[in-house]
Amino acid sequence: MKVTEHIHNAKGKTLFSFEIVPPQKGQNIQQLYNNIDPLMEFKPPFIDVTTSREEYVYISKENGLLEQKITRMRPGTVGICASLKYKYNVDAIPHVLCGGFTKEETEYVLVDCHYLGLDNVMALRGDAMKHETYFSPSKDGNKYASELVTQIKNLNKGKYLHEIIETTYNADFCIGVAGYPEKHLESPSLDSDLRRLKEKVDAGADYVVTQMFFDNKKYFDFVEKARDIGITVPIIPGIKPIAIERHLQVLPQVFKLDLPELLISEVEKCTNNKQVRQVGIEWAIEQSKELIAKGVPVVHFYSMGKSDNIKEIASAVF
Repeated sequence: MKVTEHIHNAKGKTLFSFEIVPPQKGQNIQQLYNNIDPLMEFKPPFIDVTTSREEYVYISKENGLLEQKITRMRPGTVGICASLKYKYNVDAIPHVLCGGFTKEETEYVLVDCHYLGLDNVMALRGDAMKHETYFSPSKDGNKYASELVTQIKNLNKGKYLHEIIETTYNADFCIGVAGYPEKHLESPSLDSDLRRLKEKVDAGADYVVTQMFFDNKKYFDFVEKARDIGITVPIIPGIKPIAIERHLQVLPQVFKLDLPELLISEVEKCTNNKQVRQVGIEWAIEQSKELIAKGVPVVHFYSMGKSDNIKEIASAVF
């Protein structure tokens, strides 16, 4: 079922969803299941599965030199989606990236998703590679998420890269895209970033999931501004609980977001990460309660493969 259909069928009730990261190559998928199992009692209608960019690794050779290879350390997104769909009877949503994929490779991924009965995809540009200062698209790849949305929308119409296929068996993907309440780190302003979001929606995106934020006012202001420029699709808030003290530095640096002074103060009072984790849980509970009271369609949690703190939060609000 499509995300938009889940939201419609909920008739105003806020839904619970979360995002997971595929295990690294060589790890047992059972560990992933062990973290998903405790969250299924909250009946998530869908689970997002991230896709990793390729990266360089260095392999030692017998002559003492290092050989540079490019690889994906967390493959298996589509396979995991299929597994979750049939193991848990839940809609699994693969993240589809511009970066690291040609348009043709993207088409192959989408065809696989269609054959597996996956009804939703999250269309993302993706980050720059670790050695890059700025994002660089693959040769013959999509440069912007709006282009990727267009490719997916065309496939829904039977328009493939090399021909229009006359068929009654078209894909019909529901397309999600990312939104940034505090703007994308590369955007010159929030207004500019909102215009880019509208381009994605105008290209065919059906819903938006926001980057994490820790001040609900920024989400509410973002939604209001989005509505003002004609974005009418559901805008789902994304929540990540603080878990370790280092998050005070890492999250603002990596995601270019601000942390509220009260949250910073509470974390700085902690003497260990166990206390930090509890502060993060309590903050996310209060965020979630306010969001639900305001009638958001879904509260989407960035679990990053860990479920214990998400379970505590969900138990308090769902």
